[in-house]
Amino acid sequence: MKKLLAAVLATTALAGAAQAEDIKEFNIGILGGENAQDRLNAYQCLGDYTKEALGVEVKMFAPADYNGVMQGLLGGTIDMAWLGASSYAGVYIQDPEAVEPVLIKINLDGSYGYHSIGFARKDSGITSLDDMEGKVFGFGDPNSTSGYLIPSIEIPTYKDGVTMEPGDYFADVKFTGGHEQTIIAVNNGDIDGGVTWADGQGAWEDGYNNGALRKAVDAGLVDMNDLVEIWRSKPIPEGPIVLRKALPDDVKAIMTKLVDELHETDPECAYGVAAGDSLGFDPITHAAYESIVAARLAKAN
Repeated sequence: MKKLLAAVLATTALAGAAQAEDIKEFNIGILGGENAQDRLNAYQCLGDYTKEALGVEVKMFAPADYNGVMQGLLGGTIDMAWLGASSYAGVYIQDPEAVEPVLIKINLDGSYGYHSIGFARKDSGITSLDDMEGKVFGFGDPNSTSGYLIPSIEIPTYKDGVTMEPGDYFADVKFTGGHEQTIIAVNNGDIDGGVTWADGQGAWEDGYNNGALRKAVDAGLVDMNDLVEIWRSKPIPEGPIVLRKALPDDVKAIMTKLVDELHETDPECAYGVAAGDSLGFDPITHAAYESIVAARLAKAN
């Protein structure tokens, strides 16, 4: 921790708590996807680093759904979060001045994207979306990119006449509440198939290198040998780490550098924050998400 703090202070030419003189506390929002306690545990190290770097109390919030984090950012009660591309677009559409994207996660191959992965139980006999006709399909959260927005756009193009309306191609379409909930629901046989997010790299048996499946494997929730991939989206731009625009510039600089260097200074902490193996984070701007903003606006019309 001292190594990380020293690097942050050296870069920003600040010392002690002076860098936080314009803020009284710093609040980190953690997007849904797994149970709240697991999310808080994964981010605790980042919270500790933040408290030492800024010299103020740090609070972490893990709302039940994506909208809780989005509204916190819009209302100024959350200062930083790692959003999905769609949830970032949702915040931007409501208030373009609320947050700014600063960093994006890097996959082990140097890419910045991930996929919406459709999956089912292996013993169900379902091997593709062709086998899902008349079955129950699960989305995660309506503000999720991979858990709703992208599959709801791409799956209807998979086969002529397919819509996401319950009782049409699928017998029913349900929102489970999040990625972990979808994985558990499929694994338990409560729904026949669903979608979640993964980098799509590495071994299926490990839940790939990074994403919700990897987190579920690490938590001992599933054995990937019991599941099978049945669909994969086109590459999706990884969601950004965002900071509230109204924060003092020095605070934004400190937090950007802290997260940017986390992979090098504390790989174990970075693993938890990034939901698996990665090469850390790189700078990113709003321009990377213009297509997602357009897709979300089109979906709303």
